[in-house]
Amino acid sequence: MVSTAAAPTGNLLIRNAAAVMTGRAGDAARAGAADIRVQAGRIAEIGPALPRHEGEDVLDATGCVIYPGWVNTHHHLFQNLLKAVPGGMNADLQQWLAAVPYPRLARFTPDIFRTAVRLGMAELLLSGTTTCADHHYLYHHGHGAETGDVLFQVAEELGMRLVLCRGGAIQSAADHPGMAATALVPETLDEMLADIERLKARYHDASADGLRRVVVAPTTPTFSLPPVLLRELSAFGRGMDLRLHSHLSETDNYVRFCREKYQCTPVQFVADHDWLGPDVWFAHLVTVTPEEIRMLAVTNTGMAHCPVSNARLGSGIAPVRKMADAGVPISLGVDGVASNESGSMVHEANFAWLVHRAAGGAAQTRVEEVVHWGTAGGARVLGLPGIGTLAPGQSADLAIYDVSGLRFHGFHDIATAPVAAGEPTPVRHVFVRGRQVVRDGEVVGLDLGRLREDAQRALAALLD
Repeated sequence: MVSTAAAPTGNLLIRNAAAVMTGRAGDAARAGAADIRVQAGRIAEIGPALPRHEGEDVLDATGCVIYPGWVNTHHHLFQNLLKAVPGGMNADLQQWLAAVPYPRLARFTPDIFRTAVRLGMAELLLSGTTTCADHHYLYHHGHGAETGDVLFQVAEELGMRLVLCRGGAIQSAADHPGMAATALVPETLDEMLADIERLKARYHDASADGLRRVVVAPTTPTFSLPPVLLRELSAFGRGMDLRLHSHLSETDNYVRFCREKYQCTPVQFVADHDWLGPDVWFAHLVTVTPEEIRMLAVTNTGMAHCPVSNARLGSGIAPVRKMADAGVPISLGVDGVASNESGSMVHEANFAWLVHRAAGGAAQTRVEEVVHWGTAGGARVLGLPGIGTLAPGQSADLAIYDVSGLRFHGFHDIATAPVAAGEPTPVRHVFVRGRQVVRDGEVVGLDLGRLREDAQRALAALLD
C-alpha cells in the first residue's frame, strides 16, 4: 500500500514564502517573508532572499505560508473508523463511551486496526501535523501487544514522528466501565510492563528530535488500575526514563467520582501517587480548581488541550488562559476523531483560538500563542526540544500551506491564515526531519484508492 516516502536529496532551499511563523513565543513568533535552508534534515538558515548554494535543490513556496509541523499531543488513532456513530452523536462522554468505542473494541482485528491508523496518520499529515502522540489502549489479556508495532510500522511508512503513549487497563473487569460491558479481560500488570519494556528496547529514541518514543500511559489513573499500582507504574516509567501521560478531569462527573471515592480532587489524587512533574502531561483538564492549577504550574505538569472534543461531548471549556498565565505548559491535541470527526490540527488550532474568545473575551487568545501551543508547546510536553520551532539547528519539521486561493485574497496578515481561517487551508508540502512526506497536497507513496477500499471493508465490519 505504501512505499517509503521520499528521503531528502541532500540540501534544500525553500524560497519565496509569503510569511513564516516560527512557533516561538513573543516577538520571535514571526520570521516575516523569509527563505529556509535545510541541510541534512535540519534547518541551517532562515532569512530573506537567501542565495542558492551549489548542488542545492530549490522548492518554490510562492503563494504559501510556512509553519512548524504541528505537534499533536493526544490522539486515539484507532477511532478513525468510528466517526459519527449515530448512537453517540448527541451523547455526553459516558454515554458516548458506552455507545461508540466500548461495544466495538473486540471487533478491531489487526487489519482493521492498521487501516484505521493509516487513515488517521494520513489525515493528520494533510493538516500539516508532523508529530503524533497516540494514546493507544486496545489491550486486553493475551491480546494487543502487536498493535504497538503496527503503529510504529505505519508511522515509518508514512514518515510521521510517533510517540506511543502505551495505555491500557489493569483493573478487574467488574470494576472497569469499558471491560465490564464486553467479554474482554483486562491485561495484567506484568503484561503491561513487559510490553512497555519490549517497545522501549525496540523503538525508543531519546534524541532531541527522536522519531520514535514510548510513554507510560494508563488510560485513566482513577479507574483504569488499582490506586496502589499508580506509584509502582510511575516509578517503573521514570526508572526507564520514560514520560507519563493519561486522561484527567475531562468532565464534572470525573471530578465528582474522584471526590466521592477518594475524598480529593483529581489533581490531588495524582499528586498523592507520584503523577505530577515536568515528565507528565494530562489530556483535557476541563474542570480544575485554582489550587489544582497552582499544583500543575509549580510542578511543570503539562496539559493536552482538546477543545473540539470537549465541545463535541459537552464536557466544557478548559481554563487554558488561567493555566497558561500560571505557567502550566500548554499543548494541543486532536483527541480521537470518534469524538471530533476531524483529525486536523488546523481545525483544532482555529477552534482553540475562537472558543476562549467566545467564552472570555477577545483578549483571551492570540494567533501567535495558539501556534506556539500547537508546536513548541507540544514539543515541550513530549520532551522533544529539537522540534516544534523553526530556527537554525532545529529538525526540519515544517508545513507549507497554500494560501493563494480565493478565500485568502482579502487577508492583510497572511501569516495568520491557517489559524484565523481554519479549514480548508490546503497543505502543499510537509517535511519531517527533512524528509518530504506530503508533496503537492498528496501523502507521498500512499495508494489512496486502496486505502479507501480497505476503509470501506473495515467500516462494514464495525457497523451495527
